[in-house]
Amino acid sequence: MTTPLTELVGVRYPLVQTGMGWVAGPRLVSAAANAGALGILASATMTVEQLRSAVREVRSRTQAPFGVNLRADAGDAAERVRVIVEEGVRVASFALAPSPELIARLKEAGVLVIPSVGARRHAEKVAAWGADAVVVQGGEGGGHTGSVATSVLLPQVVDAVEIPVIAAGGFFDGRGLVAALAYGAAGIAMGTRFLLTSDSTVPPAVQARYLQAAVQDITVTTKVDGLPHRMLRSELVAALERSGRTAALLRAVRHAASFRKLSGSSWARMVRDGLAMKHGKELSWSQVLLAANTPMLLRASMVEGRTDLGVMAAGQVAGLIEDLPSCAELVDRIMTEAYGTLAALPR
Repeated sequence: MTTPLTELVGVRYPLVQTGMGWVAGPRLVSAAANAGALGILASATMTVEQLRSAVREVRSRTQAPFGVNLRADAGDAAERVRVIVEEGVRVASFALAPSPELIARLKEAGVLVIPSVGARRHAEKVAAWGADAVVVQGGEGGGHTGSVATSVLLPQVVDAVEIPVIAAGGFFDGRGLVAALAYGAAGIAMGTRFLLTSDSTVPPAVQARYLQAAVQDITVTTKVDGLPHRMLRSELVAALERSGRTAALLRAVRHAASFRKLSGSSWARMVRDGLAMKHGKELSWSQVLLAANTPMLLRASMVEGRTDLGVMAAGQVAGLIEDLPSCAELVDRIMTEAYGTLAALPR
């Protein structure tokens, strides 16, 4: 299937596996890429050295194009960009809008820049700055999310920008791909659906919790890091929502210390990252500090399998997913269903 996304990136199908922290590692990314989708490696939870190693491992597993997701506001963003350029990565993906200077540097090196946004004005901004495409996530999406549904946000953005638009939030099958294409999107991006594959490294006990979830078992809370975060309901989430401000801040300090040790970062760099995160946003220092919760709480579940100690970011589609296909089986199923749906449309 040829769309502006497949033509731009060079993948077989207009499907993107999103860069999920602790989840989108070399095994999942290479499996998605070999299946014909655009795999995105999550780098925010890696050191710079780990990122280079992970990129090389993906390259050893696949000849297909893939991307790397990184935080534009991280203190070591320039170092990570250098790795992307030196290792010949096809796509740089961003969860926050990269600066015009960062976009220009990547484009000069031949790297495609595809930021993720949650509002029309943000899409217009990055398009004006030179982004090659944009991922638009509606409120159904997992992790940090907004309140506007994909079906409302997507047509707004498609009408506002001339670059390819990739739809995210609420997609898991071929019918969704056809719907996104009908809105004018160039493809769809999926996180939860790729997390729930046999190629995912997420522990079986955690995947089982996702498969057991109904749509109403997925909630949005601000108690993890002070920002709206969509995840599975759990005993821990309930406890976090009952906890007071002081307890939340003490927990955040502990997790910040743990992540600093794990990532090899320094307190000075974490403070600089906090300042960057706060810049241009209406975030209190309490919210910035609470953001230190996220990496460690996600790691507890996605790496260690501790559903009692970790949180499980999830799109609402988790309530509709019932199996663990391989990436190859999933992509084949989605494309077969998409072609079938198109053929069945009244003419």
